[in-house]
Amino acid sequence: QVQLVESGGGLVQAGGSLRLSCAASGSISNMSAMGWHRRNPGKQRELVASINRDGNTGYADSVKGRFTISRDNAKNTVYLQMNSMKPEDTAAYFCNAVFIGDRSFSSWGQGTQVTVSS
Repeated sequence: QVQLVESGGGLVQAGGSLRLSCAASGSISNMSAMGWHRRNPGKQRELVASINRDGNTGYADSVKGRFTISRDNAKNTVYLQMNSMKPEDTAAYFCNAVFIGDRSFSSWGQGTQVTVSS
């Protein structure tokens, strides 16, 4: 398994930008997929963005055109660039790594809080 540490959260005004980082303790190049999820109190966890081993990306409808996920295999880090942020983006954001193989696993980071003020 890999340990994941998120950073980059904070307070931003509506319309502003933040970039989240997810640093892994090991290589991410062979991870089947990595993603960013978010959760607000009283709401279900939502998959915000994902990127697979081939670099293909996917986004929740609520963030399409505003958020961009990317990965730097050399730095074992995944990023989430968030632009044109809205108050409804306020949530705890979690990084996830999934490996599907002989010893499949799913690892989670501890989360980073993002608050968007109106």
